[in-house]
Amino acid sequence: MKLVTEDGGWSPYLAGALLGVLAIVSVYATTQWLGKTNYLGASTTFVRAAGLLERTVFPERVASNEYFIKEKVRVDWQFMLVIGIFFGALISSTTDRSFKLERVPPIWQEKFGPSVGKRAAGAFLGGSVAMIGARMADGCPSGHGLSGMMQLSVSAFLALAVFFGTGTLVAGFLYRRRQS
Repeated sequence: MKLVTEDGGWSPYLAGALLGVLAIVSVYATTQWLGKTNYLGASTTFVRAAGLLERTVFPERVASNEYFIKEKVRVDWQFMLVIGIFFGALISSTTDRSFKLERVPPIWQEKFGPSVGKRAAGAFLGGSVAMIGARMADGCPSGHGLSGMMQLSVSAFLALAVFFGTGTLVAGFLYRRRQS
């Protein structure tokens, strides 16, 4: 197994194996230290971050919010995981020299044009739909997939098939090439 791809990036096999090890270690560590099992996930962290921001302006609203009473507004290990994902991606892309700032990614520009506003609106809409879906499902697809597959849950395997299948269909629809 090669640790680096031909273009200098990380091997997806190595990255997947490391993610699997991280998932197992996180379950073990949280069970030992917190006394309850917690799985990898990120969507709750984004809601908590919104609660932290809102608490600076409207503390009474956050204190009386039913969701934030159940899911405490705090910086916990999952919050730090999300921060680590950002910095890990930054370090990884810097070390393999693939980091670059782009106002509009080339694949988007080729299909939809160079408008930064259109790209921002698309990203905001897509992110909003993804976050609403993640909250409705009580977790994000990657979290459900990683956690459920670790438990050999049939529903996790089916859900992942639906997530990837839907993603493939939507990407195919959005980025299909027109016949000239």
